[in-house]
Amino acid sequence: MRILDTHLHLVYPERFSYPWLSGAPALNKRWSVEDYFAEAVGLGIASALHMEVDVAQADMLGETEYVLGLPRIIGAIAGCRPEHMNFVDQIERLSEHPHVKGVRRILHEVPDDLSQSDLFVENIRHLPDYNLSFDLCLRADQLPIGMMLVQRAPDVEFILDHCGVPDVAGKGLDPWRAHITEFARLPNVIAKISGVMAYAGPNWTVDDLRPFVEHVIESFGWDRVVWGSDHPVVTRTGSLTRWVEATHQIIAGASDSEKAKLLHANAERVYRV
Repeated sequence: MRILDTHLHLVYPERFSYPWLSGAPALNKRWSVEDYFAEAVGLGIASALHMEVDVAQADMLGETEYVLGLPRIIGAIAGCRPEHMNFVDQIERLSEHPHVKGVRRILHEVPDDLSQSDLFVENIRHLPDYNLSFDLCLRADQLPIGMMLVQRAPDVEFILDHCGVPDVAGKGLDPWRAHITEFARLPNVIAKISGVMAYAGPNWTVDDLRPFVEHVIESFGWDRVVWGSDHPVVTRTGSLTRWVEATHQIIAGASDSEKAKLLHANAERVYRV
């Protein structure tokens, strides 16, 4: 079945600066669109949305403009800084590119109070004016503050990345499970089935991933989930191929319609592609 990848990272160190990669040696190299699709096409992945890679602030707009010119990249979620006074100017520039579908500010690398400030909240409330969504990237212990942010911006569409970053390796179902159930009650949130491999350790099995993925789908329902590869982070504990195979195994009992919703149909609606 056709897959639309909603969470592809591409890394071009000859073009852009990625300060965080100095602390991630396994990922600190070039990850090109050609190399990705050499594997992805055979897995049924026909196209992808590029997810910002936390480049240096000066490179954020350049990264977005560059990836939108690459083959099979049908949209981008751009880096942003809602804690800055000039945020609206930034999203106005981004909105000049029709294939920018949303923005993201990684929150698990910054103090918790950053996303709770009045300025941050007021700024992201402008996103619907530009038809942009906000991808939420939080640790499991930060899910409560994520919910507070969502509740203060009810007109913004949020996508919760990586199943809420559970501790898969430690089998940390609780209190993550209760937080996900509560998160799903917020009508302006979509969940992204992605990233769980990275938190599973190197010797994971499908049964290790299954309870986390199944709980997110059960909580949000088939109409409010999308799929992402989180490539190349996925290579830390496996490969793109293993993640796609694991996904198919986990959802094997679903109907064709439900599978299509997860793998491409919901993403086409949510990200307007």
